[in-house]
Amino acid sequence: MSPFPGTGICTRVTRTEVPPAVQAAASLLLATLWGFAVFGGWSQQAFCPADPEPPPDCADRIAGVIALSVMVAIVAAGTTGVAWLARRESLYGAAVVAWIAALVVLFAGGLAVQ
Repeated sequence: MSPFPGTGICTRVTRTEVPPAVQAAASLLLATLWGFAVFGGWSQQAFCPADPEPPPDCADRIAGVIALSVMVAIVAAGTTGVAWLARRESLYGAAVVAWIAALVVLFAGGLAVQ
């Protein structure tokens, strides 16, 4: 029974859930973005200036950041794989958060070494 009878105000709380297919797609898209940033050379292009010649140690500094991001991405890939193969829909949220963390490590580390 509503404490506001006749006003049209509903006091029931509804819970909205994100479908697992959307979470899985988000996880795969974030993984693809991370893959392009690491293996496609996007991170080096973004954080090593190309005006006339990039500093010689820039690639080495970015490689250290990439190595740290790879460790986070391994956790993200494992979580995504377990969620997908074991049909554990509750793990998709953790997988998305882990992929975001891998991208944040890459971005923040790239800004730090720039």
